[in-house]
Amino acid sequence: MEMPIPRPEILARKAELVERLREVLPEDAVISDPAETRAYECDALTAYKCAPLVAILPGSTKEVSEALRICHDMGVPVVPRGSGTSLAGGALPTADSVILGVARLNAVLETDYDNRFIRVQTGRTNLSVTGAVEEHGFFYAPDPSSQLACAIAGNIAMNSGGAHCLKYGVTTNNLMGVTMVLMDGTVLELGGAHLEAEGLDLLGIVCGSEGQLGVVTEATLRILRKPEGARPVLIGFDSNEVAGACVSDIIKAGVLPVAIEFMDRPCIEATEDFAKAGYPMCEALLIVEVEGSDAEIDEQLGLIEGIARRHNPVEFRQSRSPEESAAIWLGRKSAFGAMGQINDYMCLDGTIPVSQLPHVLKRIGELSEQFGLGVANVFHAGDGNMHPLILFDANKPGDLELCEDLGAEILKLCVEVGGCLTGEHGVGIEKRDLMTHQYAPEDLEAQMAVKDVFDPKWLLNPAKVFPLASSDARRVA
Repeated sequence: MEMPIPRPEILARKAELVERLREVLPEDAVISDPAETRAYECDALTAYKCAPLVAILPGSTKEVSEALRICHDMGVPVVPRGSGTSLAGGALPTADSVILGVARLNAVLETDYDNRFIRVQTGRTNLSVTGAVEEHGFFYAPDPSSQLACAIAGNIAMNSGGAHCLKYGVTTNNLMGVTMVLMDGTVLELGGAHLEAEGLDLLGIVCGSEGQLGVVTEATLRILRKPEGARPVLIGFDSNEVAGACVSDIIKAGVLPVAIEFMDRPCIEATEDFAKAGYPMCEALLIVEVEGSDAEIDEQLGLIEGIARRHNPVEFRQSRSPEESAAIWLGRKSAFGAMGQINDYMCLDGTIPVSQLPHVLKRIGELSEQFGLGVANVFHAGDGNMHPLILFDANKPGDLELCEDLGAEILKLCVEVGGCLTGEHGVGIEKRDLMTHQYAPEDLEAQMAVKDVFDPKWLLNPAKVFPLASSDARRVA
C-alpha cells in the first residue's frame, strides 16, 4: 500500500513542534517518545503500520483548536483518531504526522428527554451513549459490532451503522449537530438540537467525510424510546445462496425487521466456540429480529416464518427468553473477534442491492477458490452491507498481497452489481485505490473540491480516501 514519503523538513522540526504543542496542551497530552508513539502506529487494520511523529490527546475543543492551529502554521499533517477501531486504515498515520486522539473528550454535555437528544464529546464510546440514557427508557440506535470500544468521532467519520440500521438508519440519520474544528483552528457549529437546519446541509457533508474536513469534538445525537419488546429468531439453511434468497424475499414482501444478520459456517463454528451462543451448525444462518408488542412480534414472525419455510430451512428457532436473546446477539457481535483468534483476516465492507445477495455470495465463493484463500461471511444482510472476511497468513510471503487482490475483485463485484465500495467502514487506505472503479475523474474532482474549501493545504488525514495520483498536485501545493 503506497503512502506519501515523509517530508524531511517536518521531521527536522520535531523538537520545535513538541515544544509549541506543550505550550497549549498538558505535558502528558503530548507524546513524542518513539517507544510510546508506536501505540498509535495502526488501527484495527493491522496489516499496515507506521508510527506517527507525535501523538496528542487534547481535552477540550479549545485545546483541539489551538493544537490544529500550530500544526497548520507549521505545515504538519494531522490524523484524527477515535478509538482506533477502523477496519479500513482510516487512522493510519504517516511518519511526519501528528495523531490527534479524542479519547479524553468523553463527557456527556447535555441530555434532553423532552426533545429526545443527547449532546456528548466525541471521544465517548458508542455503547456508553445508550448507557447514559437507558435508565430513562431511551437508547442510541446505531450499534456497530465494535460499539463497546468505538468512539462517536469515528462513527461520524465513517457514517457507521450496525445490525439495527435496517430500521433505525445509520449515523447520519441519528446525528443532529456537531462542533467541528477546521485545520486552521476555526471552530464551526453545524446543525443543532432541532430537526431542520437552514442553509446548505453541511452536516450531511461532514458525516462520512473520514476526517478529511475537520475534527468533530462534540455531537448532538438523536435518542429514541426503547421498544416495548424485541425477539430474535435463528433461521438455518444448507447454503449461502438460499439464505441470501430468503433475505431478498423478506425485504420484497414489505416486512421490516429491526435487523437481518447473516453468518456462514466458518463464522458460525468460530463464534460458537468463542461465545457459546447456541447457534445451530448449518451452512448459513440468519438472525432476524423484530420489535413491538407480543402480538405485533408474533404477527411479524409468522410472516417471516412463512417466507423462510418456502426456502426449506434446516432450523427455525425463536428466542424464548431475554437471556437467550442476549446470547444470540453476543455471538453476532463477537464474530470478528472469534475469527481473529484462529486466522489473520481482512474485513471488507462493500454494499450491494439485497436482490443481488444470492449471486454475490456464489461469486465470492468462486473467487475464494480461484485465489486459494478462504472467505468467511458475516454481515448486515437486511441492507446488503457485506463483510467478507478474507483469511490469510500474515507471516507467509505474498499472502497479504494475494489477499489485497482478492479483496479488490470482491469490491469491484459489489460495484458492478449496483452497489458501492463501502457501507460503514469507510474508504481509508484500504479502498482508496479502488475509488476510480466507482467514480469518474469528474466525480472525484468534485469531492476533492469540497476538501479544498475546508482544508486548503490538504493537511488533514493524508493519503486516505482519494487516490494518490488524483490528489498529488493538491498535496504538494
